[in-house]
Amino acid sequence: MKHLFIINPAAGKYDHTGEYSQKIREACEKRCLAYEILVSRAPGDCTKIAQAAAATGDPVRIYACGGDGTLNEVVNGVAGYMNAAVTNFPCGSGNDFIKIFSDPSAFRDCGRLLDGDIATFDLIRCQRDHYSINICSMGLDARVGTNMSKYKRLPLVSGKGAYLLSTGVNVLKGIAEHYVVDIDGERFDADQTLICLSNGRWYGGGFNPTPEAEPDDGLMDVLLIKKVSRVTVAKVIGKFKAGRYAEFPQYIRHFKAKKVTIDCDKRSEINLDGELLMAKKAIFELVPQAIRFIYPKGLTYHTKKV
Repeated sequence: MKHLFIINPAAGKYDHTGEYSQKIREACEKRCLAYEILVSRAPGDCTKIAQAAAATGDPVRIYACGGDGTLNEVVNGVAGYMNAAVTNFPCGSGNDFIKIFSDPSAFRDCGRLLDGDIATFDLIRCQRDHYSINICSMGLDARVGTNMSKYKRLPLVSGKGAYLLSTGVNVLKGIAEHYVVDIDGERFDADQTLICLSNGRWYGGGFNPTPEAEPDDGLMDVLLIKKVSRVTVAKVIGKFKAGRYAEFPQYIRHFKAKKVTIDCDKRSEINLDGELLMAKKAIFELVPQAIRFIYPKGLTYHTKKV
């Protein structure tokens, strides 16, 4: 079996290629494993590399060396190929998906990943050919995330500063937009602040909106936040961020669903594990048992015993 490491030099605060290559060589050669290290050169490279490896039909374990964006690219390359298994050897800024595990720091140990167990997880399919292993969203937070990049380019503006600037600008522009949302046949035609669809539990570096979500239960956890005023938006988003949506049932509704369709008045932002898509009609479908995921032995990822 081959072990393929795909390093994204753009992930995190600096290029980890040299550091990670050394760790990989030491761990693999100690175990006498067949391995290869490849470095992505442009957005989309990780998907192409992963797909080419999976398409051979040979057993392969693929290690996404980067953050959630790198993991998302690799997942999109191997979705549906059950001869391939993937994992995250993290060096990104968020590394949110692996926070579902009892000890996320264990993923930084290359040896433990090489000796790891495999679970089979669901995926969220968006627009029929894009996949999310973690969390998708539309509305206010998707707009905030989309606009952050232009504020990061401003002198003396940090990542947190860019987030705060983007949040302020987007709140002033308008908190809610009109959507027609269909959740497994139940229709909601109204202004909404935010729509969150979860397979995982964490995103955005610190948001834990659906702490009870399971990556292998065959259902998405969907949160629908209705239009709120500028006075209440901070409080509502605070409850959403902390996974305490049940305390605000007048604003936030929770669903378990297999398919969600969202019709927008105009082309709108879709956050897909931190990646951006634009569409006027968004279709999200849960694909059960769609990907094999490697994790260090001894860790757990269920919120309850199963």
